Amino acid sequence: MASLAQRARLLIRFPRPQICAQCRRSFGSTPFLESGHNKWSKIKHEKAAADKKKTMMRTGFSEEIALHSKLYGPDLKFNPQLARLVSEARKSSVPKAVIETAIARGQGLSSEGAVLENVTFEAMVPPAIALIVEVETDRKPFYTQEMHNAIKKAKGGLSTSKFFFTRVGRVTFGKGEGEGAGVGVDDIMDDAIEAGAEDLNHDADGNIVVHTQPTQTRQVCDAIAAKHDLRILSSGIVWVANEDTKTKLNSSVASIAFADMLDAIRDLPDVQSVYSNVSRGDNMTDEEWARIAENLDVY
Repeated sequence: MASLAQRARLLIRFPRPQICAQCRRSFGSTPFLESGHNKWSKIKHEKAAADKKKTMMRTGFSEEIALHSKLYGPDLKFNPQLARLVSEARKSSVPKAVIETAIARGQGLSSEGAVLENVTFEAMVPPAIALIVEVETDRKPFYTQEMHNAIKKAKGGLSTSKFFFTRVGRVTFGKGEGEGAGVGVDDIMDDAIEAGAEDLNHDADGNIVVHTQPTQTRQVCDAIAAKHDLRILSSGIVWVANEDTKTKLNSSVASIAFADMLDAIRDLPDVQSVYSNVSRGDNMTDEEWARIAENLDVY
């Protein structure tokens, strides 16, 4: 047997190889995961959620700013509602370019000052689903081609469809501030009816929705918002599908194709609204219907 002195000399000449912690053989059955893997995955999900929330916030501000610019003018000095919205948007870190573009769009102009054209596309998709898409753009030829391509993938085509719908004025009032904090349908009903309202209700978010004749839309805005300290979230003329023309979409394959088409249309930046006479089929899942409904302005 080698003496201690001989062993020491051998270790000096032939040192034992050093094995890093990650290279050691594990006697357990659980596979080794590098540190930080799960953490990075969580960070990516959190960032995606934060980005989506930020985009929705900016979109909301853009729509409201454009609306108030259209209703009461682009000058902040003479449009206190617009001034308030711009101030709130700045505090929420909405970029200056986004705010300026929204104000210009309210005046029918692009960020470069080009005049925007209101274009309405009508289409029919099997089995008998009508579609109306409203676009505000200075690139009509481009959007005509994009609409054709998107609808064609759902085996449909551009075709007259307005006779499936009725034009209705609609104003959505958000939750009020100050004295308007607890205002509901009953509180504004008399004033709304006097201004021309034909129907009042609450939407899923608790906002007050007022329907009226198209020509009375602006009058309802002016009569209700200031008096009851309510925020105007949206105001315009919408297309509501006639009950006797609504078409159920049952096939899963057809519903996926229709939802894909709506996604493609909604991804186009100048699209303002999408309407359809589609209704939920008997065998359609909640997920399938939600994907369709979230892309429609009225359903």
